[in-house]
Amino acid sequence: MSESLSIEHPEPADFEETAHTRQLAGWAARAAIAAAMAFSAYQIVVAAFHPFSSLIIRSLHVSFLLLLIFMFYPARGAGRREKSPPWFDLVLAFGGFALGFYHMIFEAELIQRSGDPNTPDLVVATLATVLVFEAARRVMGWALPLVCGSFLAYGFLGQYLPLSIAHRGFGFDQIVSQLYLGSDGILGTPTLVSATYIFLFILFGTFLEHAGMIRLFNALALGLVGHARGGPAKVAVISSGLMGTISGSGVANVLTVGQFTIPLMKRFGYTSVFAGAVEATASMGGQIMPPVMGAVAFIMAETLNVPYADIVKAAVIPALLYYFTAFWMVHLEAGRRNLLGVPKDQCPDPWAALKENWHLALPLAVLVFMLFHGFTPMFSGMMGLALTAILILGAALAARVSMGALRYVFWFAIGLGAAAFFKWGIVPVLGIIAVLVLANFFVKGGKETLHTMKSGLVDGAKQALAVGIACAIVGVIIGVLTLTGAASNFASFILEIGQTSLFLSLALTMIVCLILGMGIPTIPNYIITSSIAAPALLKLGVPLIVSHMFVFYFGIMADLTPPVALAAFAAASIAKAPAMKIGFKATQIAIAGFVIPFMAVYDPALMLQGDPTVLAVAYIVVKATLAIYLWGSAAVGYLWAPLAMAERAVAALAALALVVALPVTDEAGFAVAIAFFIWHRLRSRKQNA
Repeated sequence: MSESLSIEHPEPADFEETAHTRQLAGWAARAAIAAAMAFSAYQIVVAAFHPFSSLIIRSLHVSFLLLLIFMFYPARGAGRREKSPPWFDLVLAFGGFALGFYHMIFEAELIQRSGDPNTPDLVVATLATVLVFEAARRVMGWALPLVCGSFLAYGFLGQYLPLSIAHRGFGFDQIVSQLYLGSDGILGTPTLVSATYIFLFILFGTFLEHAGMIRLFNALALGLVGHARGGPAKVAVISSGLMGTISGSGVANVLTVGQFTIPLMKRFGYTSVFAGAVEATASMGGQIMPPVMGAVAFIMAETLNVPYADIVKAAVIPALLYYFTAFWMVHLEAGRRNLLGVPKDQCPDPWAALKENWHLALPLAVLVFMLFHGFTPMFSGMMGLALTAILILGAALAARVSMGALRYVFWFAIGLGAAAFFKWGIVPVLGIIAVLVLANFFVKGGKETLHTMKSGLVDGAKQALAVGIACAIVGVIIGVLTLTGAASNFASFILEIGQTSLFLSLALTMIVCLILGMGIPTIPNYIITSSIAAPALLKLGVPLIVSHMFVFYFGIMADLTPPVALAAFAAASIAKAPAMKIGFKATQIAIAGFVIPFMAVYDPALMLQGDPTVLAVAYIVVKATLAIYLWGSAAVGYLWAPLAMAERAVAALAALALVVALPVTDEAGFAVAIAFFIWHRLRSRKQNA
């Protein structure tokens, strides 16, 4: 019998969208590690005790972002070979860090002279804005700073534009103070969410990764479907979907899970392009998979002032349909190419893997339970993070203690930690974690566990940089839109079109989301488009959460859509195939991501909106599933046997009819679908005979 496939645990990749970090060494590496650990410690203290006012928490969050970005990210690509930051980057790093304390020191004075800044206020605000732009450029390239810069230019020069889009004109002091001194610009709601929920959940995900969660996900997926037809690609879909439940970045999912799944798919017959496209599609879908949802869910809940559980509830069915689409497409591709799965004797036993590491799923289960039972995301995230820390420390201690009775210390600590957290808050839990840390100092091999904890803190801080700086610089757009009222112009344009055709308004919004998504990560894309387009869709009768989900989904699709498809480029680096070809193939595989938002607008029951009945939800889910089933067959050209062109056209026509939410089209779609299935079944049997 062959040995089982080795499930390697890939190193958690840096969440670098388009840039590369310096490979620091010596004193610079030690200083950067200390700064990253201080950042994580600060965020944990903020989440646990909330020691400062909201504006100070935001400003210090941005300070840490600037400190670490200028230490890790060089000004040019060639600088990634530097072993330490040059002197000017150190000046920018520590200067940017110091600026955040301005709000702490002069908080009362800033409130008193709100709207009438003095010269030091303007100097600090100007410097902070410039540093945020430069930091964003280093992390994500030119696209996002240029978009934000165009809005900033509109704030300064908009009074000279045609009357239809002009504003009355604003002074330098008004614009600059709007951008940094108050809570409507760089230190606005996105930065608040980044400084609270997002960082906490990123840290939660990195701790689980270091504890071995990726290895467990891969083992479960490989054991469950690896031996099926086209098993390696199905492993990629399931493993990436599971990874998406704890991760905040689709590109990072590609770079972690893809290290295992893409070579596996290529080994068993899939082309490099298809392997990369499957991984890119599945990884980006993680951003719509509850509970983390790429961190956008937290911003959406804060923006709409609705419970986080409502956002998750709306996302569940579309997320499952998205992954059903990917799963179905790879199944059909495997049938068309007659690709076999991994030999069953080479697949790991999923139940054995779950039995050995089931405790790793506890924090995620507790997190989901708390979110759906009325606890705040902050409290739920702290509970999940604390439980993960206790699991890592306690499991390592229990595994190394030879006396059987002492193994129960591990489970006792978990139970005590949970009880203490619910009853008395975070302080007793921190005490339990401190005791476990000390115990690991005195147990052989315990220092390796402590190193894992340290790596989790450092990687969590590094992975939060791209998300955090994106939230900060997008505040420039929000600040300008708030000051000038420019969002109403675009909203009026959409409303004017919507009077004649809601579909055209939706299509225009989709195009804007896809264009903005060219090189811009999902979070800033959502923030921009939700500020501009979502209010207009709401006035056209689209339900509140559905209108925001609509722009969110197409922000995700932008990372798959050429010419600038970040997930495709990430997959191309592993698959060794052209990124453009991967992007076009991923767009085909992820077609549900383009169809589902439109279906949800016309029938909100798909997102459980409008108090739908069970029958209404079941009907729309069956209809969407059938449409996906038909579209996959038409796109791949295979069902039970290869499809003729006429069959593919009929299948596509039936799928299109089912997407449109009109009774007559539904009836026609079902009728054509039945005719297609009968026709193809008879034809395939005749071919086989």
